[in-house]
Amino acid sequence: MRTLTQLLDAKPLRLVSISPDASVYEALETMARYDIGALLVMDASRLVGIVSERDYARKVTLLRRASRDIRVADIMVRDVLCVSPGMTVEACLAAMTRHRVRHLPVVTDGAVVGVLSIGDLVKDVIADQAFAIEQMAAYICS
Repeated sequence: MRTLTQLLDAKPLRLVSISPDASVYEALETMARYDIGALLVMDASRLVGIVSERDYARKVTLLRRASRDIRVADIMVRDVLCVSPGMTVEACLAAMTRHRVRHLPVVTDGAVVGVLSIGDLVKDVIADQAFAIEQMAAYICS
């Protein structure tokens, strides 16, 4: 299995973030614009939280509040699970399952260097499995 550094190297660097003082509506607009399910919440260059579509659905919609009137800081997850670039995909998938999260900021020396979604990690696992199957088939047929 590859490390997160290898996965991040294969992705275009695109850190999409929002201020904790922005409205939830602005966060939704940003997620829609970039076709992503979560945003880093940054105060200057410091990670202070993460906000996702799930947070919106559970903390705004179900409580019948207006997304234009609520700040991101009011619904974001503050205790963000972060990982280091040297971790393996397998270790991250286990952490995501254990903590029930779908997005992992990758942090080096306190700075966010990337974000990986569960989709990014599953795609890598599938590619590894396809390669292993291909190798076994070639071995069996030779």
